[in-house]
Amino acid sequence: MSVESGTYSKGLEGIIADETAICRLDGPKGKLFYRGYPIEELARKSDFEEVTYLLLYEKLPTTAELAEWRARMRASRDIPSQVQGMIHAFPAGAHPMQLLQSVVAYISSYVEHTIQHSATCNCRQTLHQVVQTSSVVASCQRFRDGRGYVQPRNDLSHGANFLYMMRGTEPAEYEGRIMDACMVLHAEHEFNASTFTARVVASTMSTCYCSISAAMGALFGSLHGGANEKVLDMLEEIGSPDKVDAWMDKAIAEKRKVMGMGHREYKVKDPRSYVMEELLQEISEKKGDHRLYDILKEIEKQFRVRMEEKGKPLYPNVDFFSGAVYTLLGIPKILFTPIFAMARVSGWLAHILEQREHGNRIYRPESLYKGPAERPYVPIAERLG
Repeated sequence: MSVESGTYSKGLEGIIADETAICRLDGPKGKLFYRGYPIEELARKSDFEEVTYLLLYEKLPTTAELAEWRARMRASRDIPSQVQGMIHAFPAGAHPMQLLQSVVAYISSYVEHTIQHSATCNCRQTLHQVVQTSSVVASCQRFRDGRGYVQPRNDLSHGANFLYMMRGTEPAEYEGRIMDACMVLHAEHEFNASTFTARVVASTMSTCYCSISAAMGALFGSLHGGANEKVLDMLEEIGSPDKVDAWMDKAIAEKRKVMGMGHREYKVKDPRSYVMEELLQEISEKKGDHRLYDILKEIEKQFRVRMEEKGKPLYPNVDFFSGAVYTLLGIPKILFTPIFAMARVSGWLAHILEQREHGNRIYRPESLYKGPAERPYVPIAERLG
């Protein structure tokens, strides 16, 4: 194509690729909505199962609908013994995200799919890719620790059951509630890289499982998932609140990125970070351990002062506090990105269904060619040098 025949934007920044009724992000005002509902209200008042229903069915459920939905989601938690065997046999040194991407495709072979080339899909009924992702992540950690598979419990919330399957013991009520709220905060975030990947694959009329597996591959990239893991690395490097000042001076002098600060879309504090900070405050109080919280707040204060002096104010994003929350829940650092995936999978599925069911058109952007002009083929015997 020529520049004149289309709009060129590196990374598609500023390009509207499609319509959506799922999520609205207002970066300048720091607002995020799922189907019109503010994220703060959903995280504080709802739970992951209800929010999944909202994302997939476009409305909040009635009491009867939610009861039936919970029963269906919870009935899908157990993973087949063959899948357990695959998880157990996965190389010990491999990252759990590599396992997740592989297992999602494998799980699909245990599900009866509707016709692949149809816009309709039965994934709202099977729910395996949403529900079993959490079971896979929990089981992966147990096998890494040399422990056996824990059968899911249908009387626990989605977040509480994940902790139970990972630990083998029932979590405290507040731990399950906090885990569930974290998953609500990560469930959806508009046309980010992994969600757009899911929609591109879905636009070809591939299966939901293939689309989600592709999205997980995108999330595994260092520029997308894993920021909260890097925040925890930063906290471990600093060690204590009184060392933040010297560490910050050195980091800025070396032009190092302060992890968890700033966001490509939000020009003010990430709305999810307010709720995540509340969750961190609560669990720190319950556990009697404020060290991570105190370091984070000192980083936030020190960084903001320095950036405002430069006229470049930056604020915490959701990843700034989430890694500390997961750490206090006893979750290993290597599971932070898989947890992101097991929450975001509900948003991915909502986008996949919207892509397929609402006027699907296969994605096929143009490129701006910058290579050689037309030239003749030279037989190898006549080539010089």
